Amino acid sequence: MNKTALVTGSASGLGFELALLLAKDGHNLVLIDIDVEKLKEAKQTIESNFSVKVQVFAKDLSKINISEEIIADLHGTPIDVLVNNAGFGLFGSFWETDWKREEQMLNLHVLTTTHLTKLVLKDMVKRGSGKILNLSSLAAFQPGPLMSLYYATKGYILSFSEAIACELKGTGVTVTALCPGPTKTSFQKVVANDSSENKITFNMASAKEVAAYGYKAMMKGKVYAIPGKFNKLLATLPRFMPRNLAANIVRKIQEKNREE
Repeated sequence: MNKTALVTGSASGLGFELALLLAKDGHNLVLIDIDVEKLKEAKQTIESNFSVKVQVFAKDLSKINISEEIIADLHGTPIDVLVNNAGFGLFGSFWETDWKREEQMLNLHVLTTTHLTKLVLKDMVKRGSGKILNLSSLAAFQPGPLMSLYYATKGYILSFSEAIACELKGTGVTVTALCPGPTKTSFQKVVANDSSENKITFNMASAKEVAAYGYKAMMKGKVYAIPGKFNKLLATLPRFMPRNLAANIVRKIQEKNREE
């Protein structure tokens, strides 16, 4: 009997690439995204290439208590792999950015990720098996001026994942935090809220590369995974410099990325 994997934000980018890897390994899929048309395309692509069942649910994951709605829609289907991938960023000084959009980000990155993990985890522990992959970021390792809430929420996801991974030792269930650096997805367009692209393209990885690295780390049960040697180095730098200096460096990078 095939195992079932639930992937959020799975209509494109990293989520879709992770769904492909899960399907290749024979997992039936539950794909969740806000983009209805891309979800349909993802389902068609996966089912035409792999002998797995694919369910799709078009949902706004920033809604309060959306996790309970998702579990209800599953009608008792056990989830063997959970990938909390959905997320977005927002650029600008905190006092100028839109609160409604920031509230959606907080709900999605913190509340939905945490609640969905909690709802799925209990049954995983009872069965003595299960894998969870939470999408954090290289941003989790330092403060992020001009993207303050994005960096803060990714820091939360990393800390939360590491903590429950420790709690789960010996249960047969593992939790992995994937912390990629810059990745070629639609993320930057959403961050800038226009059609602008990264001005800094150095150290830019493809979604396929990052997904493969994260998937391998999840299957091995690693607690966290940072794709790329340079990114691993960057993650350690804040330990050896004043935090205000790290913040200033991040700000300069953000400004350079979005200069006219």
